[in-house]
Amino acid sequence: MGGLARTHQGAFPLRSDPAPTAHEGTVSTETSTNESELDLSIKALETLILNRLDDDKAQDIVHIDLADKSSVADSLIVASGRSHRHVGALADHIIRALKENGFGKARVEGLPHCDWVLIDAGDVVVHLFRPEVRSFYNIEKIWAVDAPHRAAAN
Repeated sequence: MGGLARTHQGAFPLRSDPAPTAHEGTVSTETSTNESELDLSIKALETLILNRLDDDKAQDIVHIDLADKSSVADSLIVASGRSHRHVGALADHIIRALKENGFGKARVEGLPHCDWVLIDAGDVVVHLFRPEVRSFYNIEKIWAVDAPHRAAAN
């Protein structure tokens, strides 16, 4: 059976080297060039998503820079839709825009109900909420961001 040795109960041994995170990619000796290209790519991705949300009339759009704060992503974008249908349309348009502009296939959670849709585009994570759900979870507070609509509600 191939070159891999089987361990207890037929399972294959776990790899000891960790998998790269979403924005680590492959290691290269051209770090300064790759870092600047990565920064431009992240900015282009952020701009694409923010413009799409603005064009589709998303409400209370908040952009949170996570660079040097989290290993999960470099950027977090939070926005609200007026209804289930609006949240679903916002998510669908972002997913299509990502594919059409060469940013690959994003991972999506929450589309069937459209109360809270999460779009993981790698270096940028997008949270789309209905207003009631957004105020309940208040995820901006995790990153200590005071959104204008939150300050007015207090």
